[in-house]
Amino acid sequence: MRRINQKSGHGDTLCFKAVGYPLLCLFGLVCIIPFFLIIASSFTSESYIIKNGYVLWPQEFSTSAYELIFKNPAKILRAYGVTAFVTIVGTALSVFVNAMTGYVLQRKDFKWRNLFSFYFFFTTLFSGGLVPWYILCVKTLHLKNTIWALIIPTIVSVWNIILVKGFMGGIPGEITESAKIDGAGDFRIFVKLILPLSKPVVATIGLFTALAYWNDWYMCMLFIDKKELFDLQYLLYQLMGSIKALREIASQSAISVSSMPIESTKMALTIVATGPIILVYPFVQKYFVKGLTLGSVKG
Repeated sequence: MRRINQKSGHGDTLCFKAVGYPLLCLFGLVCIIPFFLIIASSFTSESYIIKNGYVLWPQEFSTSAYELIFKNPAKILRAYGVTAFVTIVGTALSVFVNAMTGYVLQRKDFKWRNLFSFYFFFTTLFSGGLVPWYILCVKTLHLKNTIWALIIPTIVSVWNIILVKGFMGGIPGEITESAKIDGAGDFRIFVKLILPLSKPVVATIGLFTALAYWNDWYMCMLFIDKKELFDLQYLLYQLMGSIKALREIASQSAISVSSMPIESTKMALTIVATGPIILVYPFVQKYFVKGLTLGSVKG
């Protein structure tokens, strides 16, 4: 009977590998082919794209899209610097604030935890609207035309707080109690014990937060008028809008617009905007894998 079970289990494993690996490879191709399409199209001439569409390999090689984007390299580099600063500082502050909030809300000795949890959850259902929030940020907090206008308004995420609260709720309370017996304070317990044990969830919300800060252009549009503080996404958004406006004006004036690299510029903007943030994934990948296995049953 044991041999039969072993053979059956071995056959199931082979069947799983025979089906799972090809499907996994197919899924990987489906994910990576669009990115190759974007890269190839960004190096393809505008006339070829208009005539034949997007291709996986540049047929008529052209760098006109990148020449247009980097026509003023100092402006692009400054926008990169602003975006990098906002992403790094904003992610660090947001993760720390959300992690502390989630930790407090899961503490059973905090008698107001249910009330505050309801308060945070309630804000996801209803809000005061854009106008009161804008007045608060501009008139009260004086964030207009400051770098902090790109960081502070989105520093708290209720969704991240809920994730942290659920994860830290699974950490044994005996760890906190033993640390208190040894004379450690709440903040020291959080920094020295809770945060190291919560690396998977911290890495998860850190990645989500970094992506949100890196891709954000809405805050810059609302609060920033100084060109020196434009982030990368908003600068590229303005560039794309200017190109479209020029093309519309040219088309209305019966001027040929085939030389304007609209389509290839869209693809080049995607590469310029998303390229650096891809480097974040290798550093947090192992924590994602660990987070997936934390709730598994060991046998």
